[in-house]
Amino acid sequence: MNFLFVKLRTALTVMSLTSLFLVSPVYAQQDTRPNIIVIMADDFGWMDVHYQGNKDLDTPHLDHLATQGMQFTDAYAAAPVCSPTRAAMMTGQSPARLALTNHAAGHVDGFYPKGAKLAEAEWVRHLSLDYVTLAERLKQAGYATGFVGKWHLSHKPGSDDQGKYEPRLRPEHQGFDVNIAGNSYGGPPSYFAPYRLPNLEDGPDGEYLPERLADEAIKFMKDNQDGPFFLSWWNYSVHYPFQAPEELIKKYEQRLKGTGKNHVYYAMIEGMDNAIGRVLKAVDELGIADNTLLIFNSDNGALGNNNQPLRSGKGHLYEGGIRVPWIVRWPGVIQSGTTSAVPVISMDTFPTILEAAGVKLEADYILDGENLLPLLKQTGKLKRDAIYFHYPNYAFHKQNRLGGAIRSGNYKLIKFYDDNSIELYDLSKDIGEQTNLANKKPKLAKRLQQQLEQWLVDNNAKMPVPVGSATADR
Repeated sequence: MNFLFVKLRTALTVMSLTSLFLVSPVYAQQDTRPNIIVIMADDFGWMDVHYQGNKDLDTPHLDHLATQGMQFTDAYAAAPVCSPTRAAMMTGQSPARLALTNHAAGHVDGFYPKGAKLAEAEWVRHLSLDYVTLAERLKQAGYATGFVGKWHLSHKPGSDDQGKYEPRLRPEHQGFDVNIAGNSYGGPPSYFAPYRLPNLEDGPDGEYLPERLADEAIKFMKDNQDGPFFLSWWNYSVHYPFQAPEELIKKYEQRLKGTGKNHVYYAMIEGMDNAIGRVLKAVDELGIADNTLLIFNSDNGALGNNNQPLRSGKGHLYEGGIRVPWIVRWPGVIQSGTTSAVPVISMDTFPTILEAAGVKLEADYILDGENLLPLLKQTGKLKRDAIYFHYPNYAFHKQNRLGGAIRSGNYKLIKFYDDNSIELYDLSKDIGEQTNLANKKPKLAKRLQQQLEQWLVDNNAKMPVPVGSATADR
């Protein structure tokens, strides 16, 4: 891989590395920087919260959080699967630029399903240590850094022994002082102890993983309450296997009877919401809420839930696969109860957090995200006119079409790589993406397609290849 920005670990001295992270003079005089908490759910869809309109579901803590800050109605994961989104948040760069475009470990190189025209693009299955992550930048600037939950960026395939080299790629080697449960796993073997998760000591039999990880998050905050600290709490919930406390399963089994909806999945959502509520309560009790920037979002769209009115789900470039809930709270900076319909995307967390912490990037760093503070403070607009997606791989279910997408204003164009067909939707009128406007608005479709294609070139995106020109495994 041609990594554009490397740390050159063997070449940089501590002094030269520290010079990469310039802290603003204001913070240097008096450390008033905010604590930063990023809570990310896994496979958590846009309709997986009560406040979004899902009346069958109880998420009181997320509902309350949405009233305390700014809710983004048109927020997106960087990819329709997890690992690319996680890498994008750690680097501020697009999955296309990183060439980390699928969920680890994914399929073997050159894979294609039976009958497919394209074999999937070459891609990387781990976040290289060559990148200077968000956590490393904050740590160098004096933040205590903690990771709790699902990492899924440390798969190391090939001739190397996975058991030997995978631990070298875990969060503690990417800037985190503390790593609880972060490893190469995409989901836990069990949500009830014994968990059998690397890097997590088993609790008493029957302990529920969301509650345990909430305990670990709270412990990190207590240990570092004098701040500033950076906590990434990336939940395993609500990823498969679908497991939840029995009382919640019974509650939703009764409530959803006859609806065809997955009652265990709904129980998992409320179980995670309860754990989030405990962490939010701890923030209040520690007296740090007013000086804490908190971001909640998801790594991709839902798998187990009914995503209507959105089309499709995880692994697809339709809205159900990439549109996600997103809330940002920062008392005294972000007005409570506000809403924004401006499209935002995972890469935006990187520059937003660095700006809030007073950490400056190198002048030549290529950044694919944009600082959201002007939107959050309601003092300005974003500079970009579009956000982009590239998914040249087959998802775990192998049912998706390889493609790319662009959203500009209310319009979204998807280009499918197997036949170069395009679909154009006006999301302000057709959030379910049912009416393809490509033939009715040919000039707009052509312009957006050209923008997408130029973005792919600019990001040096790896593209799928025709079947027969790559090694395939069926």
